[in-house]
Amino acid sequence: MTKSVSTFIFLSFFLGSLHAQDLTFEEYNPESTLVVPENPVTRAKFPVVDVHSHHYNMPEQDLSVLVQAMDTLNLAVLVNLSGGSGEKITGAMKNIQKNYPNRFLLFANVDFSGVGDPGWGARAAAQLKADHANGAVGLKIFKSLGLRYTDTQGNRIAVDDPRLDPVWEMCATLGIPVLIHAADPKSFWDPMDSENERWLELKTRPRRKRSDTDPAPWEQIIAEQHNLFRKHPKTTFINAHMGWYANNLDKLSELMEEFPNMYVGIGAIIAELGRQPRRAKAFFTTYQDRILFGKDSWQPSEFPTYFRVLETADEYFPYHKKYHAFWAMYGLDLPDRILKKVYYQNALKIVPNLDPTLFPQP
Repeated sequence: MTKSVSTFIFLSFFLGSLHAQDLTFEEYNPESTLVVPENPVTRAKFPVVDVHSHHYNMPEQDLSVLVQAMDTLNLAVLVNLSGGSGEKITGAMKNIQKNYPNRFLLFANVDFSGVGDPGWGARAAAQLKADHANGAVGLKIFKSLGLRYTDTQGNRIAVDDPRLDPVWEMCATLGIPVLIHAADPKSFWDPMDSENERWLELKTRPRRKRSDTDPAPWEQIIAEQHNLFRKHPKTTFINAHMGWYANNLDKLSELMEEFPNMYVGIGAIIAELGRQPRRAKAFFTTYQDRILFGKDSWQPSEFPTYFRVLETADEYFPYHKKYHAFWAMYGLDLPDRILKKVYYQNALKIVPNLDPTLFPQP
């Protein structure tokens, strides 16, 4: 071995050792040495209705690519919450009807510009009625309501703003559900310090940080959402992300009791359920008729984490996004009767136009 090669090996080892001693938290990602049974689930045990997905260009999208991935995962129906309104609804429905008429459903979206103008509520409700006639089977409300939308005077539009009431009343009249996302995890409002378990997410995605003045306290926005449910008991609401109370299922249970018109979706909060399998299983048992499957972002490689948490009794397996959850997951081992409800039966109750022939018959 030449002197130059020896020097190179020594320096490589030395520099590698220095780096190992100076790893950042972002780099530290140890592999578990725990040896336990592993039962990865790449395909759901029963057909699934994914009530929370986003596809922004469905009028022109090649749906065959989606269907191929859906078939691999056993997703029977995908609900596109980003259906838009007007021509976007009709264009997407034309694509769906031509190619896969029973595999996709659309939720419409409201244009909140102009809130404050005379007659805005009536016009928005009329547009929603037209979108429903053109194929939309629900309404999706993005978190921008309560966070970013402002009225004609430049004021933040509260989630329970009475000027929006005609929209919720129209949903009740049409018999269509409202899937609503309000605020974000409370940790986004908390100090970004060593005690904030979302620190890594906020460090890598600083635009997610909020405060009591940007734009309002978390508690206020969430209270506005709850007041909306209270004001409109005849409207069916699907509270996205379990209303950001998946980390406090006792509180969420109180809300489930208070608002019988509120269902919950599990999109983007499976990490919260996977770290408390016993409490989460008890919650699913109690409220098995009002929990819906949803994934949120369309990443087919991430669905198996959801299936594994819901279906197996596996212990201490990794989540798919470290910045969301640096802890390990545990399976809830839900019985088949509850899995069927979460995967498709509850959706069949409240989401119109689902094709029952895609699912096992009683």
